[in-house]
Amino acid sequence: MAWRGATAGGQWKFPLIFTGDDVGEDLRVDCDVCVVGSGPGGAVLALALVEKGLHVVMLEEGSHKTRRDFDLTEATAFPALYQDHGNRATDDLAILILQGRSVGGGTTVNWCSSFRPPPRVLTHWQERYGLEHLTEEALRPHFEALERRLHIAEWPLERMNSNNRKLWEGLGALGYARDLIRRNVHNCANLGYCGLGCPIDAKQSMGVTLIPDAVEKGLVVYANAWARRLVHSGGRVSAVEAEVSDPATDLPKGVTLTVHARVTAVCGGAINSPALLLRSELNGGGRVGQRTFLHPVVVSTAEYDEPIEPWSGAPQSVSSHHFAERGPGQVGFFLEVAPALPMLSAVNTTGFGVEHRAQMARLPFSGNVIGIAVDGLLGAEDAGGTVRLHRTSPRRVHVDYPIRAPYPEAFHAAMREMARIQFAAGAKIVRSLQMPAQEMKSPDDIDRVLGSGSWERLRVRVVTAHQMGGCLMGSDPARSVVDEALAYRGLDNLFVVDGSVFPTALGVNPQETIMGLARLHAPGVAAAV
Repeated sequence: MAWRGATAGGQWKFPLIFTGDDVGEDLRVDCDVCVVGSGPGGAVLALALVEKGLHVVMLEEGSHKTRRDFDLTEATAFPALYQDHGNRATDDLAILILQGRSVGGGTTVNWCSSFRPPPRVLTHWQERYGLEHLTEEALRPHFEALERRLHIAEWPLERMNSNNRKLWEGLGALGYARDLIRRNVHNCANLGYCGLGCPIDAKQSMGVTLIPDAVEKGLVVYANAWARRLVHSGGRVSAVEAEVSDPATDLPKGVTLTVHARVTAVCGGAINSPALLLRSELNGGGRVGQRTFLHPVVVSTAEYDEPIEPWSGAPQSVSSHHFAERGPGQVGFFLEVAPALPMLSAVNTTGFGVEHRAQMARLPFSGNVIGIAVDGLLGAEDAGGTVRLHRTSPRRVHVDYPIRAPYPEAFHAAMREMARIQFAAGAKIVRSLQMPAQEMKSPDDIDRVLGSGSWERLRVRVVTAHQMGGCLMGSDPARSVVDEALAYRGLDNLFVVDGSVFPTALGVNPQETIMGLARLHAPGVAAAV
């Protein structure tokens, strides 16, 4: 199906996905709804709105990339598909932040793991933030519809790759809870390069599924359009001003795209949405950008006698929530694995020179387990981080995320359990990604070796691929940025529809929950037009 096409008399004959190449001079566009962002929130919302007959324009900061562009090389994918070329990080460089940036957003590069929200987290949101409407019953039909369209289903045990199988076997040997992960794929070839874009369109990303569905029904998409600010006065947003970039260089062209819409929905994700509001001098009473959650991740690597080839096969197919609830005052964590592509592995492997090279040489025989901390559930003091603007560069965003107590204890506990699981699965050596790296050669080494390492920031490798919070939803105007309907407090026609509205971290990979929230709240957005 072609999304770029012919012109007739200078006019486009049918709705298309426009890129920066198509906008050569300042342009004004009028519509019913402007959706800023094309990830799981924006795509689901846009489709629901065009199905109601509304004229919807979508803006996406990144480029429009398709399977023909996905050459399965990290050197191509990270600059083209990730924020800051894959180098986005917290201000102190303690946490690497992997976040998508293209038509389809994070769904283009994530690892396909699809979870409904944990009931205990929904209950927490209901009781603490007044979100009584977010029940399993209310969300169920939306998840069921999305799961049908996106072919979400458990990845079969017999197709599990070696990296995931080691986690499965280790969990089973220790009697820990384990589950198969459901993935949004169709006719998947089990290549393993999901984080670089799917070259056969088996991943059911937004750019392959719901955005084309919406374009067929009238959605107009402008890629390479960075939303600079929301123009507002008198309690309403009147326009979105965007800067158009050159798709080849990603540099601004000096061209402005201005979208005048009756309703605006900000769907840029948990870092970019707060940043857009702040650039627009909308700080939500000082709450925009506050309570940003990252699901901070620590990694345990292991060497085995047999080849693992952790870059090959479905990246994530096993999870364990055995340690998600560890008791009062303790941070819970859940366990998965991550694909170990060479460049990403090199960046995250600790050590220098000969030591680093030796570890990379053993990559074909290495597997990993990741411990994903669930932040924000311990009360007001568990406040996560903050998004704020750079003083002089409007395109730069600061993310502050102090690693407060009790997170070092949670990292230590996760690393200890991951090492036990890897030894139970047959590992010969287990290493924690600390500086210096801590190496264990048997289960008897775990407590002694890990007890001597440092768990403070910059002494242990921490990464994140899940960003949440920053535009808190809730029933209390004094504590939230958006209300229960995701409407921004103080403006009549502005909504925020993405993971930034989560009051806490989720405790599972967030893409399906974001989609479900968008579909649930789409009628309210439509009613505001």
